[in-house]
Amino acid sequence: MPEDQYGQQDPQEQYKGPEQQDSEQIPHPGVTRDMDDEPDHGEESYRGNGRLTGKRALITGGDSGIGRAVAIAFAREGADVLISYLPDEEEDARDTAQLVEKAGRKAVTVAGDIRDEQHCTTLVQRAVDELGGLDILVNNAAFQMAQSGGIADITTEQFDRVLKTNLYAMFWLSKAAVPHMQPGSTIINTASIQAYQPSPELLDYATTKAGIVAFTKALGADLAERGIRVNAVAPGPIWTPLIPATMPEEKVESFGEDTPLGRAGQPAELAPAYVFFASQESSYVTGEVLGVTGGKPLA
Repeated sequence: MPEDQYGQQDPQEQYKGPEQQDSEQIPHPGVTRDMDDEPDHGEESYRGNGRLTGKRALITGGDSGIGRAVAIAFAREGADVLISYLPDEEEDARDTAQLVEKAGRKAVTVAGDIRDEQHCTTLVQRAVDELGGLDILVNNAAFQMAQSGGIADITTEQFDRVLKTNLYAMFWLSKAAVPHMQPGSTIINTASIQAYQPSPELLDYATTKAGIVAFTKALGADLAERGIRVNAVAPGPIWTPLIPATMPEEKVESFGEDTPLGRAGQPAELAPAYVFFASQESSYVTGEVLGVTGGKPLA
Protein backbone atom coordinates (compact mmCIF):
# COMPACT_ATOMS: atom_id res chain seq x y z
CA MET A 1 0.00 0.00 0.00
CA PRO A 2 1.30 3.50 -0.83
CA GLU A 3 1.75 6.15 1.86
CA ASP A 4 -0.50 8.39 -0.26
CA GLN A 5 -1.81 8.63 -3.81
CA TYR A 6 1.39 10.31 -5.02
CA GLY A 7 3.83 7.50 -4.23
CA GLN A 8 5.07 5.75 -7.38
CA GLN A 9 4.22 2.05 -7.66
CA ASP A 10 3.91 -0.71 -10.22
CA PRO A 11 0.21 -0.46 -11.22
CA GLN A 12 0.04 -4.24 -11.74
CA GLU A 13 1.24 -4.92 -8.20
CA GLN A 14 -0.30 -1.98 -6.34
CA TYR A 15 -3.32 -4.05 -5.31
CA LYS A 16 -3.94 -7.75 -5.39
CA GLY A 17 -7.19 -9.01 -6.87
CA PRO A 18 -10.15 -9.45 -4.51
CA GLU A 19 -10.09 -12.62 -2.47
CA GLN A 20 -12.86 -15.17 -2.90
CA GLN A 21 -16.00 -14.19 -0.99
CA ASP A 22 -16.15 -16.98 1.60
CA SER A 23 -19.54 -16.07 3.03
CA GLU A 24 -22.85 -16.42 1.25
CA GLN A 25 -23.22 -13.93 -1.54
CA ILE A 26 -24.26 -10.71 0.16
CA PRO A 27 -27.68 -9.32 -0.73
CA HIS A 28 -28.12 -6.15 -2.76
CA PRO A 29 -27.23 -3.34 -2.21
CA GLY A 30 -24.39 -4.83 -0.20
CA VAL A 31 -22.71 -3.49 2.92
CA THR A 32 -18.97 -2.97 3.11
CA ARG A 33 -18.60 -4.74 6.46
CA ASP A 34 -20.18 -7.90 4.99
CA MET A 35 -17.30 -8.27 2.53
CA ASP A 36 -14.46 -10.65 3.33
CA ASP A 37 -12.09 -8.41 1.36
CA GLU A 38 -13.07 -4.79 2.00
CA PRO A 39 -12.21 -2.23 -0.71
CA ASP A 40 -9.67 0.53 -0.25
CA HIS A 41 -11.44 3.91 -0.29
CA GLY A 42 -8.34 5.92 0.53
CA GLU A 43 -8.99 5.87 4.28
CA GLU A 44 -5.27 5.63 5.01
CA SER A 45 -3.76 6.90 1.77
CA TYR A 46 -5.62 9.88 0.29
CA ARG A 47 -3.79 13.15 0.97
CA GLY A 48 -5.65 16.39 0.30
CA ASN A 49 -4.18 19.68 -0.85
CA GLY A 50 -7.04 22.17 -0.42
CA ARG A 51 -8.18 21.89 -4.03
CA LEU A 52 -11.88 22.11 -3.06
CA THR A 53 -11.68 24.46 -0.10
CA GLY A 54 -15.09 25.91 0.75
CA LYS A 55 -16.99 23.82 -1.84
CA ARG A 56 -20.33 22.11 -1.13
CA ALA A 57 -20.93 18.69 -2.72
CA LEU A 58 -23.85 16.27 -3.07
CA ILE A 59 -22.84 12.66 -3.75
CA THR A 60 -25.41 9.96 -4.51
CA GLY A 61 -24.40 6.48 -3.48
CA GLY A 62 -21.92 8.18 -1.18
CA ASP A 63 -22.07 5.54 1.54
CA SER A 64 -19.75 2.94 0.02
CA GLY A 65 -17.60 2.01 -2.95
CA ILE A 66 -16.71 4.79 -5.37
CA GLY A 67 -19.04 7.20 -3.58
CA ARG A 68 -17.26 6.73 -0.25
CA ALA A 69 -13.86 7.21 -1.87
CA VAL A 70 -15.08 10.43 -3.50
CA ALA A 71 -16.56 11.67 -0.21
CA ILE A 72 -13.27 11.06 1.61
CA ALA A 73 -11.25 12.77 -1.11
CA PHE A 74 -13.58 15.77 -1.36
CA ALA A 75 -13.53 16.24 2.42
CA ARG A 76 -9.74 16.06 2.59
CA GLU A 77 -9.60 18.60 -0.23
CA GLY A 78 -11.76 20.97 1.85
CA ALA A 79 -15.37 20.33 0.77
CA ASP A 80 -18.47 19.77 2.88
CA VAL A 81 -20.51 16.78 1.70
CA LEU A 82 -24.11 15.57 1.61
CA ILE A 83 -24.25 11.79 1.24
CA SER A 84 -27.32 10.20 -0.37
CA TYR A 85 -27.92 6.48 0.19
CA LEU A 86 -30.57 3.77 0.48
CA PRO A 87 -32.03 3.12 3.95
CA ASP A 88 -30.48 -0.37 3.97
CA GLU A 89 -27.04 1.24 3.70
CA GLU A 90 -27.31 3.21 6.97
CA GLU A 91 -24.31 1.47 8.52
CA ASP A 92 -22.02 2.32 5.64
CA ALA A 93 -23.34 5.88 5.47
CA ARG A 94 -22.51 6.46 9.15
CA ASP A 95 -18.97 5.19 8.59
CA THR A 96 -18.48 7.48 5.60
CA ALA A 97 -19.87 10.49 7.47
CA GLN A 98 -17.41 9.86 10.30
CA LEU A 99 -14.53 9.86 7.81
CA VAL A 100 -15.73 13.17 6.36
CA GLU A 101 -16.02 14.69 9.83
CA LYS A 102 -12.60 13.35 10.80
CA ALA A 103 -11.24 15.43 7.91
CA GLY A 104 -12.75 18.48 9.60
CA ARG A 105 -15.64 18.93 7.18
CA LYS A 106 -19.41 18.85 7.56
CA ALA A 107 -21.25 15.65 6.64
CA VAL A 108 -25.01 15.48 6.00
CA THR A 109 -26.58 12.06 5.51
CA VAL A 110 -29.94 11.60 3.78
CA ALA A 111 -31.53 8.17 3.29
CA GLY A 112 -34.07 7.50 0.56
CA ASP A 113 -34.64 6.12 -2.92
CA ILE A 114 -33.58 8.33 -5.82
CA ARG A 115 -36.12 6.58 -8.06
CA ASP A 116 -38.56 9.06 -6.55
CA GLU A 117 -38.46 12.51 -8.21
CA GLN A 118 -39.56 14.32 -5.05
CA HIS A 119 -36.75 12.72 -3.08
CA CYS A 120 -34.23 13.95 -5.66
CA THR A 121 -35.60 17.48 -5.32
CA THR A 122 -35.42 17.16 -1.53
CA LEU A 123 -31.78 16.05 -1.69
CA VAL A 124 -30.79 19.16 -3.58
CA GLN A 125 -32.74 21.42 -1.23
CA ARG A 126 -31.19 19.75 1.82
CA ALA A 127 -27.72 20.35 0.38
CA VAL A 128 -28.51 24.01 -0.26
CA ASP A 129 -30.08 24.51 3.18
CA GLU A 130 -27.60 22.55 5.30
CA LEU A 131 -24.36 23.17 3.42
CA GLY A 132 -25.17 26.75 2.46
CA GLY A 133 -25.22 26.13 -1.28
CA LEU A 134 -24.25 23.58 -3.92
CA ASP A 135 -21.11 23.67 -6.06
CA ILE A 136 -20.62 20.01 -7.00
CA LEU A 137 -23.18 17.33 -7.91
CA VAL A 138 -21.88 13.77 -8.27
CA ASN A 139 -24.45 11.46 -9.87
CA ASN A 140 -22.88 8.21 -8.79
CA ALA A 141 -25.57 5.85 -7.43
CA ALA A 142 -26.48 3.00 -9.75
CA PHE A 143 -28.22 -0.36 -9.82
CA GLN A 144 -27.16 -3.45 -11.75
CA MET A 145 -28.12 -7.11 -11.65
CA ALA A 146 -26.34 -9.51 -13.95
CA GLN A 147 -28.58 -11.97 -15.81
CA SER A 148 -26.81 -14.93 -17.42
CA GLY A 149 -29.75 -15.46 -19.78
CA GLY A 150 -29.48 -11.97 -21.23
CA ILE A 151 -32.62 -10.19 -22.37
CA ALA A 152 -34.80 -13.26 -21.77
CA ASP A 153 -34.09 -13.02 -18.01
CA ILE A 154 -34.46 -9.24 -17.64
CA THR A 155 -37.90 -8.50 -16.26
CA THR A 156 -39.75 -5.26 -16.86
CA GLU A 157 -39.46 -4.62 -13.11
CA GLN A 158 -35.67 -4.90 -13.24
CA PHE A 159 -35.43 -2.82 -16.42
CA ASP A 160 -37.54 -0.11 -14.82
CA ARG A 161 -35.42 -0.12 -11.65
CA VAL A 162 -32.16 0.17 -13.58
CA LEU A 163 -33.39 3.04 -15.75
CA LYS A 164 -35.02 4.92 -12.87
CA THR A 165 -31.92 4.63 -10.67
CA ASN A 166 -29.26 5.25 -13.31
CA LEU A 167 -30.91 7.69 -15.73
CA TYR A 168 -34.08 9.26 -14.36
CA ALA A 169 -32.46 10.18 -11.04
CA MET A 170 -29.50 11.79 -12.81
CA PHE A 171 -31.93 13.89 -14.86
CA TRP A 172 -34.05 14.88 -11.84
CA LEU A 173 -31.05 15.74 -9.65
CA SER A 174 -29.29 17.74 -12.35
CA LYS A 175 -32.46 19.66 -13.22
CA ALA A 176 -33.04 20.50 -9.56
CA ALA A 177 -29.40 21.43 -8.91
CA VAL A 178 -28.71 23.75 -11.83
CA PRO A 179 -30.79 26.74 -10.57
CA HIS A 180 -28.70 26.74 -7.37
CA MET A 181 -25.30 26.52 -9.09
CA GLN A 182 -23.04 29.49 -9.75
CA PRO A 183 -20.50 29.79 -12.59
CA GLY A 184 -17.59 27.49 -11.81
CA SER A 185 -19.85 24.76 -10.42
CA THR A 186 -19.62 21.22 -11.75
CA ILE A 187 -21.72 18.12 -12.36
CA ILE A 188 -19.86 14.81 -12.46
CA ASN A 189 -21.60 11.63 -13.65
CA THR A 190 -20.45 8.06 -13.22
CA ALA A 191 -20.52 6.26 -16.56
CA SER A 192 -18.80 2.89 -17.16
CA ILE A 193 -16.67 0.84 -19.52
CA GLN A 194 -20.02 -0.89 -20.14
CA ALA A 195 -21.08 2.13 -22.21
CA TYR A 196 -18.39 1.19 -24.74
CA GLN A 197 -17.92 -2.57 -24.23
CA PRO A 198 -21.37 -3.80 -23.13
CA SER A 199 -21.75 -7.26 -21.62
CA PRO A 200 -24.85 -9.25 -22.63
CA GLU A 201 -25.62 -10.13 -19.01
CA LEU A 202 -25.65 -6.41 -18.16
CA LEU A 203 -27.67 -5.29 -21.17
CA ASP A 204 -29.95 -2.94 -19.23
CA TYR A 205 -27.14 -1.49 -17.10
CA ALA A 206 -24.90 -0.96 -20.14
CA THR A 207 -27.76 0.81 -21.93
CA THR A 208 -28.07 3.31 -19.09
CA LYS A 209 -24.33 3.91 -18.97
CA ALA A 210 -24.29 4.71 -22.69
CA GLY A 211 -27.15 7.10 -21.97
CA ILE A 212 -25.07 8.77 -19.25
CA VAL A 213 -22.29 9.43 -21.76
CA ALA A 214 -24.75 11.10 -24.17
CA PHE A 215 -26.40 13.03 -21.32
CA THR A 216 -23.01 14.29 -20.14
CA LYS A 217 -22.00 15.58 -23.54
CA ALA A 218 -25.37 17.22 -24.26
CA LEU A 219 -25.71 18.79 -20.81
CA GLY A 220 -22.12 20.02 -20.94
CA ALA A 221 -22.93 21.93 -24.11
CA ASP A 222 -26.25 23.13 -22.68
CA LEU A 223 -24.77 24.57 -19.48
CA ALA A 224 -21.52 25.96 -20.89
CA GLU A 225 -23.00 29.44 -21.32
CA ARG A 226 -23.89 29.42 -17.62
CA GLY A 227 -20.32 28.54 -16.64
CA ILE A 228 -21.31 25.13 -15.28
CA ARG A 229 -19.15 22.23 -16.43
CA VAL A 230 -20.42 18.65 -16.86
CA ASN A 231 -18.10 15.65 -17.14
CA ALA A 232 -18.12 11.93 -16.47
CA VAL A 233 -15.81 9.27 -15.09
CA ALA A 234 -16.06 5.84 -16.73
CA PRO A 235 -14.79 3.15 -14.34
CA GLY A 236 -13.72 -0.29 -15.42
CA PRO A 237 -14.03 -3.24 -13.01
CA ILE A 238 -13.91 -1.70 -9.52
CA TRP A 239 -14.13 -3.75 -6.32
CA THR A 240 -17.19 -2.52 -4.39
CA PRO A 241 -20.01 -4.18 -2.40
CA LEU A 242 -22.14 -4.10 -5.55
CA ILE A 243 -19.95 -6.76 -7.18
CA PRO A 244 -20.47 -9.73 -4.81
CA ALA A 245 -24.05 -8.56 -4.27
CA THR A 246 -25.07 -8.64 -7.95
CA MET A 247 -22.70 -10.97 -9.84
CA PRO A 248 -22.42 -14.79 -9.97
CA GLU A 249 -19.69 -16.25 -7.73
CA GLU A 250 -17.60 -17.47 -10.67
CA LYS A 251 -17.55 -13.95 -12.12
CA VAL A 252 -16.50 -12.48 -8.77
CA GLU A 253 -13.52 -14.83 -8.49
CA SER A 254 -12.03 -13.61 -11.80
CA PHE A 255 -13.23 -10.01 -11.53
CA GLY A 256 -10.85 -7.61 -13.26
CA GLU A 257 -8.43 -10.23 -14.58
CA ASP A 258 -9.35 -9.42 -18.20
CA THR A 259 -7.89 -5.88 -18.01
CA PRO A 260 -4.40 -5.13 -19.38
CA LEU A 261 -3.27 -4.40 -15.81
CA GLY A 262 -4.64 -7.81 -14.80
CA ARG A 263 -6.62 -6.83 -11.72
CA ALA A 264 -9.70 -5.05 -10.44
CA GLY A 265 -9.38 -1.41 -9.48
CA GLN A 266 -10.05 -0.02 -6.02
CA PRO A 267 -12.38 2.91 -5.25
CA ALA A 268 -9.39 4.92 -4.01
CA GLU A 269 -7.99 4.83 -7.55
CA LEU A 270 -11.14 6.55 -8.88
CA ALA A 271 -11.27 9.44 -6.42
CA PRO A 272 -8.54 11.62 -8.02
CA ALA A 273 -10.49 11.69 -11.30
CA TYR A 274 -13.54 13.14 -9.53
CA VAL A 275 -11.38 15.65 -7.68
CA PHE A 276 -9.88 16.77 -11.00
CA PHE A 277 -13.29 17.37 -12.56
CA ALA A 278 -14.56 19.12 -9.40
CA SER A 279 -11.56 21.43 -9.12
CA GLN A 280 -10.49 24.53 -11.00
CA GLU A 281 -7.70 22.49 -12.59
CA SER A 282 -10.21 21.20 -15.16
CA SER A 283 -11.59 24.67 -15.96
CA TYR A 284 -11.35 24.11 -19.75
CA VAL A 285 -12.86 20.62 -19.70
CA THR A 286 -16.57 19.97 -20.19
CA GLY A 287 -18.59 17.25 -21.89
CA GLU A 288 -15.66 14.88 -21.43
CA VAL A 289 -15.48 11.25 -20.29
CA LEU A 290 -12.38 10.05 -18.45
CA GLY A 291 -11.82 6.30 -18.41
CA VAL A 292 -10.32 4.68 -15.31
CA THR A 293 -10.42 1.15 -16.63
CA GLY A 294 -7.15 -0.68 -16.00
CA GLY A 295 -6.27 -0.26 -19.67
CA LYS A 296 -9.55 -1.25 -21.31
CA PRO A 297 -10.20 1.20 -24.17
CA LEU A 298 -13.22 3.48 -24.32
CA ALA A 299 -13.98 2.61 -27.92
